[in-house]
Amino acid sequence: MNLNQIKTIFFLAFIFIVISCGNKTEKDTTQNKEKKTKPNIVFIMSDDHAYQAISAYGHNLNNTPNIDRIANEGAIFNRGFVTNSICAPSRAVMLTGKHSHINGKVDNILPYNWNQDNFAKQLQKSGYQTALIGKIHLHGLPQGFHYSNVLPGQGQYYNPDFIENGEKKRYKGYVTSITTDIALEWLDTKREKDKPFLLLYHQKAPHRTWMPEKKYFNLFKDKKFTPPTNYFDDYKGRPAAAKHEMGIFKDLDIVYDLKMLDKNKELKTRYRKAFQKQYDRMDSMQKSAWDEHYNPIIASFKKNTPVGKDLALWKFQRYMEDYLRTIQSVDDGVGQVLDYLEENNLTENTIIVYTSDQGFYLGEHGWFDKRFMYEESFRTPLLMKYPKEIKPGTVVNKMVQNLDFAPTFLDYAEVDIPKDIQGESFRKLVSGESSEWRDAIYYTYYEFPGEHHVKRHYGIRTDRYKLIHFYYDINHWELYDLEKDPSEMNNIYDNIAYIEVKETMHKRLIEMREKYGDSDKLTQKNLDNYLNAKGLKKKQF
Repeated sequence: MNLNQIKTIFFLAFIFIVISCGNKTEKDTTQNKEKKTKPNIVFIMSDDHAYQAISAYGHNLNNTPNIDRIANEGAIFNRGFVTNSICAPSRAVMLTGKHSHINGKVDNILPYNWNQDNFAKQLQKSGYQTALIGKIHLHGLPQGFHYSNVLPGQGQYYNPDFIENGEKKRYKGYVTSITTDIALEWLDTKREKDKPFLLLYHQKAPHRTWMPEKKYFNLFKDKKFTPPTNYFDDYKGRPAAAKHEMGIFKDLDIVYDLKMLDKNKELKTRYRKAFQKQYDRMDSMQKSAWDEHYNPIIASFKKNTPVGKDLALWKFQRYMEDYLRTIQSVDDGVGQVLDYLEENNLTENTIIVYTSDQGFYLGEHGWFDKRFMYEESFRTPLLMKYPKEIKPGTVVNKMVQNLDFAPTFLDYAEVDIPKDIQGESFRKLVSGESSEWRDAIYYTYYEFPGEHHVKRHYGIRTDRYKLIHFYYDINHWELYDLEKDPSEMNNIYDNIAYIEVKETMHKRLIEMREKYGDSDKLTQKNLDNYLNAKGLKKKQF
């Protein structure tokens, strides 16, 4: 080989390297651009926030202007539902995209396995900065998050403890404001700003015991709340509902729930000591402000103690006042986060979702709390905005579940959705690109024997009908025509006019259980595990 040939070879090799590097640089630039344009996700979840208590839903109970901004600038879902209406299981479903009987967190008692996959882990692997702040109610160090600062268990309203990346700390102040401040601090100073981010911003409120922030003590002071028409429900034809322990009149604790902590201890109630512990967390200034507001209410109650129906109405009024006051602070926090995103030019490329871990009863059937498959607790608020794809004022009437959050977020992030996820992405549904969607949803509830005495049950809902099976120490079926009976007062299971509907619903229920991998055998296993954890004897359901 002569010198000219050698020079030619080196020249061609040089050209090849230059072209390769150029292509690589161009490819890297494209990849970086794609990485930067992936949407940020802010997932806001409150606890026990009834859809009736969001003004965008039109029930006129309160005013939530900041939460409403999400609906006005994006979409409101009129049929958002959960798969299991209780705190910890709902959050496990949200993280995994799998029903409770699959992810293992069937109730608030049995442990949650953080080692299993969740959508935050998937986003983290794809380059997202991830953070979990506030209430998660799943024991153990959260996995899938670069940063976590969470409430232990249910958390406390005043001077709460938080666990920051595994280290327990106490913060002075009001839990809703503290949670918001931590979220804003992470957004502003702790995340890597050249990467897309996922922020799970989860509030404790308005979970029981509904302890409001000082600035809202007098909100609703002059507002008279009218109970729902079925407030004095007699539960005719619904024996499972009749055996509840979540009635406002019968079960709402005067001290624990309604703050009647009198100083001379004349009002002795079942949960007085439990509320005393929450009161004692306050410092002297907080107690002084609290006493200034509540002492006159206590004195008035003791001087003219209502009885019978009057007491039932008094308790409803007190319940509604404090419950809604705690929501006002949640709304403030949502406004602060929305403002931050706008001020930092993040709004256009950020998906914002507001929801709750389940619905809540605001006097319907005479109840507070959740758990039942009836609409008020089965249904949850859901509002969403993403300017790039969702038109302002969008209304979605299809049945979406918390099962669907995981695949939806992965879809937006262009991350492959694992095949074992049971939910479906509603990205095309909310953008209007497609109207194809499921026509039935499945529900389970396992925590009995337990608090509030709500019987174990499972069932399905279609656009018009709902079939529920209560079991364990009861064998009772309920069927509702939601078009004619939206308040679910008339169980038509034995009505011969609906015999074909009943047969169809039973068939659909079998199909849904098979689809989601549920069975009587698995139900028995979950029951055995629960009873064992509570030290109770095993029993066939």
